[in-house]
Amino acid sequence: MNAPERRRVGNVAFSVETLDQAIGDVIQLAGDVTETPSAGPRKSGRAVHFANAYNVALARGDVDYARLLSQGDRVFSDGVPITWVGRRAYPDVAAEWQRVYGPDVMQGILERSGEAGPRHYLLGGSPETLAALQSRISADYPAALVVGAESPPFDVPTETDLNARDARIRASGASIVWVGLGTPKQDWEVRRIANGLPVVAMAVGAAFDFLAGTKPQAPEWMQNNGLEWAFRLASEPGRLGRRYLWGNSVFLEESVRTMASIRKAPN
Repeated sequence: MNAPERRRVGNVAFSVETLDQAIGDVIQLAGDVTETPSAGPRKSGRAVHFANAYNVALARGDVDYARLLSQGDRVFSDGVPITWVGRRAYPDVAAEWQRVYGPDVMQGILERSGEAGPRHYLLGGSPETLAALQSRISADYPAALVVGAESPPFDVPTETDLNARDARIRASGASIVWVGLGTPKQDWEVRRIANGLPVVAMAVGAAFDFLAGTKPQAPEWMQNNGLEWAFRLASEPGRLGRRYLWGNSVFLEESVRTMASIRKAPN
């Protein structure tokens, strides 16, 4: 399987695909990391990130985080503003550069799941959210097999905790681990999991809450016009105020810098 084209917005190199391509891509990755008699067991997996304006803002001031995202096996465009900048900066891939939204990808993969896989593990969220999410998956995607779910405590895990977590994931037979631990914590965790386990680890942010119905999702017209951040800010101003007010301003600067660097590049 050929990896998708990568293009930078700020310090983040995005994987350019349509939503449908991304869903098929991840399903194929999940098939590739499973053990086969001919190839033998794999010791490592794949890390998939969904990056938006806030991730780009974080990557500007954190070299290690920027490197982490750039080393991801896939980094999808989770926010509409990313696609706006990307299409304008890189017209050669504009036709395929769509928003690849974490909740949409999760729903698409669950819809295509069956007895043959992928097998799903849920990591993150509160116990109440996980229970609601599993109930929703069972009702809406009855063919999808959820082989494990856990809500980690907020404390920093010890090495013993992480080893025990990895053992549970491995024993479950999961091929995809959905990680909803918040940004940027979840991005580090999917890389850690993928480094040691033959799974596709996916950092999907608020997808657990949205699919479980425990938090409201922005109307489609707001999402399509790049205004989801305003809806979420109004819903949770205390928790998300800095993320959007600071993050959006830094992203705007990074967008201008990206466009300027493209114009200066030799033809």
